[in-house]
Amino acid sequence: MADTVLYELTDGLATITLNRPDAMNALNIDTKVALRDALLQAAGDPAVRAVLLIGTGRAFCVGQDLKEHIELLAADRAREGEGSTMSTVGLHYNPIVTAIAGMPKPVVAAVNGVAAGAGAGFAFAADYRLVADTASFNTSFAGVALTADSGVSWTLQRLIGHGRATDLLLFPRSISAQDAYDLGIANKVVPAAELAAEAAAVARRLAEGPTAAYAAIKESLAYAAGHGLTEALAKEDELQRRAGASEDHLAAVDAFVKKQKPTFTGR
Repeated sequence: MADTVLYELTDGLATITLNRPDAMNALNIDTKVALRDALLQAAGDPAVRAVLLIGTGRAFCVGQDLKEHIELLAADRAREGEGSTMSTVGLHYNPIVTAIAGMPKPVVAAVNGVAAGAGAGFAFAADYRLVADTASFNTSFAGVALTADSGVSWTLQRLIGHGRATDLLLFPRSISAQDAYDLGIANKVVPAAELAAEAAAVARRLAEGPTAAYAAIKESLAYAAGHGLTEALAKEDELQRRAGASEDHLAAVDAFVKKQKPTFTGR
């Protein structure tokens, strides 16, 4: 794995760190491949019970590395054929967002600084967003004559509604941490100096929780977003039957009767 993305697994918590601080964690090809592979590794590893995604330096992720992007566009033009530069959406961004939103375990985004373009999209795709009080969000896409990618067309309107999502996409601008909280993008805003510790505590709590139930919650929310009430109720029935037969549910009920704190295994 490239050193632009760091991966650490400790006691069920996989911490994935974007590590290009000098470039504000901009996404060049090596970083995109490494991030995609790290997320797929976490998603497929049964030892991973929760994921924490964070950046180093003063940015979470400013999105596409435009310096590399310009070079790739020039190479496309020189070939006088169909450009391949934007294939990065299908090769990298889509698998990254699918891994974040679709993995059967909770993903916490610790937004330590600027989250723009695809960087914002990755944060939007997470299940829980802790945001430093000095951080900001910017959709950015229209500013460089592009449309939304990295799942933003799907995630943002579900977080803040169609009208507000349209506004932020048509008129991209910096949104402060407090504004992000007021809009419903941030789940919690914390002092910048406390973000890493607070995010680790939240992610650790999730890693120690009933992770099979969390997976079912993620599945039910994703399903209900694209189906009607009748279908959503049927899905809830299916998932609740599965959850009710789990070892974690039986342990929780037993602990409740004994007035003890349950220990969850994710089974």
